[in-house]
Amino acid sequence: GEEELPRIEFSYTHIDLGRIVQGTKVDSIYHFKNTGGAPLVITDVRGSCGCTVGKDWPKAPVPPGGTATIRIGFDSEGRNGRQDKTVTVVANTVPPSTVLTLTTEVVGPNTVP
Repeated sequence: GEEELPRIEFSYTHIDLGRIVQGTKVDSIYHFKNTGGAPLVITDVRGSCGCTVGKDWPKAPVPPGGTATIRIGFDSEGRNGRQDKTVTVVANTVPPSTVLTLTTEVVGPNTVP
C-alpha cells in the first residue's frame, strides 16, 4: 500500500529572501524528511529558469525516517524587482514532483534600503 512508498515531507516549501542587491548570489536550503516506508531517491531538481538552480541534494537514497537538504542557488544578475521562482524536485514519490518556491525583491546596486 501507500505506506510502503517513499514520501518527501518538507519542513517548508517557500523561502522569502527579502531584499537583495542586484548581482548577489544567494543559496537557500530546504529541509525534508522521508516519512514513507521505502528509500527515497531524488532524480532531478529543476529550476524555473537559468537564474535558479538546484546545486546540492542527496545523490544516495534517503532511508525511511532519514532527513536531508536541498540547496538552491539564485543569481540576481540582470534581474530587477520582485522575483517569484519555482524549483521542481522529482523523486520516486507519489506524486513524483514537489514544487519549492522562492521570492525576493532585487534592488539596484545604488539603492539605499
